[in-house]
Amino acid sequence: MGIVLKEILAVLPEEGRDVVRRTDIYLQGDKIMGIGEEPEGFSADKVIDGTDRLVIPGLINAHTHSYMALLRNVADDLPFEDWLFGHIEPIEDKLTPEDAYWGACLAILEMMKSGTTCFSDMQMHIHQTSRAVSQSGMRAVISRGLVGSGDDEAGQVRLREAYEEKEAWKDQPRLTYFLGPHAPYSCDEDFQRIVAAEASKNQMGVHIHLSESVNEVENIRSQYGASPIALAKRAGLFDGLAAAAHCVHVDEADLDILKECQVSVITNPASNMKLGNGFAPVPDMLAKGINVCIGTDGAASNNSLNMFHEMNLLGLIHKGVRQKADCVSAREIFRMATIRGARALGMEEMTGSIQVGKKADLAILDLRTPSMTPRNDLLAGLCYSANGSEVDTVIIDGEITMENRKVLTLDEERIYKEISRICRRLGIEKE
Repeated sequence: MGIVLKEILAVLPEEGRDVVRRTDIYLQGDKIMGIGEEPEGFSADKVIDGTDRLVIPGLINAHTHSYMALLRNVADDLPFEDWLFGHIEPIEDKLTPEDAYWGACLAILEMMKSGTTCFSDMQMHIHQTSRAVSQSGMRAVISRGLVGSGDDEAGQVRLREAYEEKEAWKDQPRLTYFLGPHAPYSCDEDFQRIVAAEASKNQMGVHIHLSESVNEVENIRSQYGASPIALAKRAGLFDGLAAAAHCVHVDEADLDILKECQVSVITNPASNMKLGNGFAPVPDMLAKGINVCIGTDGAASNNSLNMFHEMNLLGLIHKGVRQKADCVSAREIFRMATIRGARALGMEEMTGSIQVGKKADLAILDLRTPSMTPRNDLLAGLCYSANGSEVDTVIIDGEITMENRKVLTLDEERIYKEISRICRRLGIEKE
């Protein structure tokens, strides 16, 4: 299908920085085929009028748990360990694969409506997020959450499940698979070594939670004589493409490891604040040259999967904590939500920016809104003013998946009904 975005304002990378300028953008099949000049032989099946519109690369949510959309507002105002082990895990144990599917559908619906075109998911029920992604038109990186001790059978079963899912969906071009060792408190060093070897053998990336809470760091140091980050390096998890979620409680030695090993850090400001875990030292990471990107975490700990909300928080909290208004800029944050997220997922050459030859993964915002008026610095507006409701149209892999704020690939009303049914069965939804 040929689509032209006619006379539209666009966020484009030019000489290492993003600029906003008016242009025509030509999409053919799944790719961006031209910017400014019409490609030879191009035929438009659809013209999208760019009047009062801004097109951006689709946002990339680099860390979430989509099935947890079922658990939104279930366990709030609780310390991290009580939240996870006392409330969330007991409910997770009751979830069926079908529950996880509908949770993923709800998550994708929310993400798409707020401009996300790709997400990195750590999940428990194989095939269910992949199934939802395949049907919705979304792009995703899926990691089966791995838990194990040495070469115990439970860990081996989860590894086999990860490979089973990867093999089953190998013909779906919008799906990629990482290995997901959950965290150092659920994967001992021997199991981390096993996962590292498997990732290397199969050329798969690694997605892990690290240094999220004070207790985690203290317990791991006591048990292994190393920080969670140093332990992961020692086990070999950083030998290839690796993305570490959270990294809140880190010291200078940890930062040096992350930089040396080219580990991408996925900061989750809302989740980290809400669970009382603190603030990742993002300005220090950026100063050191670490690739930092953004995730929402799951809706059980954030309560939102809206990347605009996350960008806004990230733009404010570090300025307040550091008492330094220029310690992180809107332009840096926008890149964290787009091209830096693509880099963390090994997709920098595929998506994350509006460039000829890249995938047509785009979000179009309506600028005729109070939040985006007046049109002064639109890049600053994306970080400090937009709330996601401005997203009018979403294109993923060259296909229009949302138009006039209506998601075309999912049955929104059925999703709401199924979620309500599941939550009543679990006893977590009030009538």
